[in-house]
Amino acid sequence: MHFPTYYSYLAECLGTAFFIFVILATKGNIYAISLAFFVILFSISKISGGHVNPIVTIVMILKSELPKTEFVPYLVSQIAGGLIGLELFKFI
Repeated sequence: MHFPTYYSYLAECLGTAFFIFVILATKGNIYAISLAFFVILFSISKISGGHVNPIVTIVMILKSELPKTEFVPYLVSQIAGGLIGLELFKFI
């Protein structure tokens, strides 16, 4: 199934937000973080590749598995997701 490009950006943003929120909310509980990462990868890997991290995006570009033009949108999505996750954490 082929998804429009903006779905990839949305998936990266939401996945990163959820991941950061879980990391902060569980205070580093490795089991919760691992489960959250599994859920994220299972949920968004078919849509965006499940990078959820700028370093993974850079590696994918260096391996030519992602076009260079996708770097900035992915990076912005991941940073926005991180900030959203942080803001959500502040509410608890």
